[in-house]
Amino acid sequence: MSLNSTPQGVRIHIGLFGKRNAGKSSVINAITNQEAAIVSDVAGTTTDPVFRPMEILPIGPCVLIDTAGLDDTGHLGELRINKSLDVLSKTDIALLVVDSNIGISKEDLSLIENFKSKNIPHIVVFNKIDKLKDKSQVLAKAEKYIDSPIVSVSAMNKTGIESLKKEIINAMPKGINEFQLVSDLIEPDDFIVLVIPIDKAAPKGRLILPQQQVIRDILDSGAMTIVTKEDTLAYTLSNLSTKPKMVITDSQVFENVNKDTPCDIPLTSFSILFARAKGDLDELIRGARAIDNLKDGDKVLIAEGCTHHRQDDDIGTFKIPNMIRKRTKKDITFDFTSGISFSHDLTQYALVVHCGACMMNRSAMLSRIQSCKELDVPIVNYGVLMAYVTGILDRTLEVF
Repeated sequence: MSLNSTPQGVRIHIGLFGKRNAGKSSVINAITNQEAAIVSDVAGTTTDPVFRPMEILPIGPCVLIDTAGLDDTGHLGELRINKSLDVLSKTDIALLVVDSNIGISKEDLSLIENFKSKNIPHIVVFNKIDKLKDKSQVLAKAEKYIDSPIVSVSAMNKTGIESLKKEIINAMPKGINEFQLVSDLIEPDDFIVLVIPIDKAAPKGRLILPQQQVIRDILDSGAMTIVTKEDTLAYTLSNLSTKPKMVITDSQVFENVNKDTPCDIPLTSFSILFARAKGDLDELIRGARAIDNLKDGDKVLIAEGCTHHRQDDDIGTFKIPNMIRKRTKKDITFDFTSGISFSHDLTQYALVVHCGACMMNRSAMLSRIQSCKELDVPIVNYGVLMAYVTGILDRTLEVF
């Protein structure tokens, strides 16, 4: 990915599903107009979900997700199918690719019902129409069973691909391209102070993604920003001729920043901004308050949306568990997950603590929150939790 590429977490995620040899990989190649995916007549060529960030006109920045066939067999086949279904949690738009020569199957109909139950916009793509003698008869038969949008294509000949792109645009959920972190809270010419600690956990020579995205959102809004560290915040504020509209800080230094930020200046954090933009802030606030209900022997899941090299004082594996132990004074057990994996047995946990989800799209984060809600398992993100245990949660929410 180039330096100018759109972060994956704010791209539209388009998942392609269907049976083996339906032509999912070929459809990806036709949509992108390049050999992006390996194509073979051998059934089961795609064995694991493959995420391909693309810039596709006129769709824009997106991620195409190629999945294994949902009719795979054997023990390994079952594992591949489960991985393919896991992709649904991060899918904004689903394409069900069907071999026109075989037609719609019970498995396809079941998958369509799965799309509907998860409120995922979807399109049925009848591929290989170049090999059909009577296309109208096949489509008429399919329309008896499904009420989803249908597009006929030949991935080999590129027939119908432009129509498919138009349907994808029509299927996009309203506002999916809008990614507001702070722009709706500020006005042009406002002045915002950002507090960014530079310690051994900070990456060398760069800022982390949440900080970059907030800076960009401020600049796109016509506002101005100054960046300082937590130990120079008081000096920075005292030397400003204009009172800032707000202070936005890394959640890990909430205590010091809260002390040095006057009460008449709104204060929040990067992580809380992401909790609002990517998730369900009200639900995460309820999760924070559930910390005080933890008991001896409870298990807490610490979940992160990306993988990274962990330092000795890593926020997820060290700081958050210590905060919870200090707050509750209970004997708590902690489990950890990272990347695309998320526990399939959430019932064993009394609380889930999630990262800010800067590397995940909103659909994926909302899916994780919904999974917790359905099982009545409280969930909170890092920033909301740290504001709560520091005793300043109400202050950090006033800006909203």
